[in-house]
Amino acid sequence: MSFLNDTSLTPVSFILNGIPGLEEVHLWISFPLCTMYSIAITGNFGLIYLIYSEEALHRPMYIFLALLSFTDVLMCTSTLPNTLCILWFNLKEIDFKACLAQMFFVHTFTGMESGVLMLMALDNYVAICYPLRYATILTNSVISKAGLLTFLRGVTLVIPFTFLTKHLPYCRGNVIPHTYCDHMSVAKISCGNVRINAIYGLMVALLIGGFDILCITISYTMILRAVVSLSSADARQKAFSTCTAHICAIVITYVPAFFTFFTHRFGGHTIPPHIHIIMANLYLLMPPTMNPIVYGVKTKQIREIVIRFLFKEKNNSHNI
Repeated sequence: MSFLNDTSLTPVSFILNGIPGLEEVHLWISFPLCTMYSIAITGNFGLIYLIYSEEALHRPMYIFLALLSFTDVLMCTSTLPNTLCILWFNLKEIDFKACLAQMFFVHTFTGMESGVLMLMALDNYVAICYPLRYATILTNSVISKAGLLTFLRGVTLVIPFTFLTKHLPYCRGNVIPHTYCDHMSVAKISCGNVRINAIYGLMVALLIGGFDILCITISYTMILRAVVSLSSADARQKAFSTCTAHICAIVITYVPAFFTFFTHRFGGHTIPPHIHIIMANLYLLMPPTMNPIVYGVKTKQIREIVIRFLFKEKNNSHNI
């Protein structure tokens, strides 16, 4: 049966080929990925439940953290179940429309992740530079609107990806050397001109990633100036500790993101394909896995509530 429709050069389905060159160790690669995914799901849902159930955490900082956790769950779930099916059961075929849908969700949620990190940087800026006006500036209404605008920004900018990719001719075959449907990975197997795809992808990266990084940089520059001017050493230490977890989350998110982005466009012939694909998977899996751990360890209030909860459960089990 032909992989093309009868009336066009649009494939009926694609074949996601997994990690080229490492087919013999697919099963072994799947175990750390599955472990990380399990930690990500458990940790993020646990964090969301903790923030929802503890009234002391009903503050803007923790609401943004819950939004980040929810985005993390959606981001890794958009690819990992399908990736594990490829690595475990060799189920490589994906419907053309399902591939476009996966592409849309992957890029929407990664854009959302970046946007939430930017909002959290602004939250830190307001908390440290305008502490007396913090509650009046970051009201529930403002937080809701900021979250909605961040989501709509991602959706609006990512929708053209699906239209551009959908209308490309695919006469070179239908095998994608990847574990999930990424915009440029799909576009590269087309026999058409993908220059518009590449240019628009770069433009979206600048509009989302570039803008968010600029806002984060400005926020932390202003925070640093405010912290340095504080006379109390304790106040400076408290301000720095407030930002530590968020800075860790930024590094965990943007380092693999930059690696994946630049190797796609400029390192295609120098970086081995399997390294690029493994990093592309870690780019979607590392932040969801590490963020709950980082915030659980670095955020004093969350750490204290978790310890109190664990001791409470331990005492209850002894009583039983």
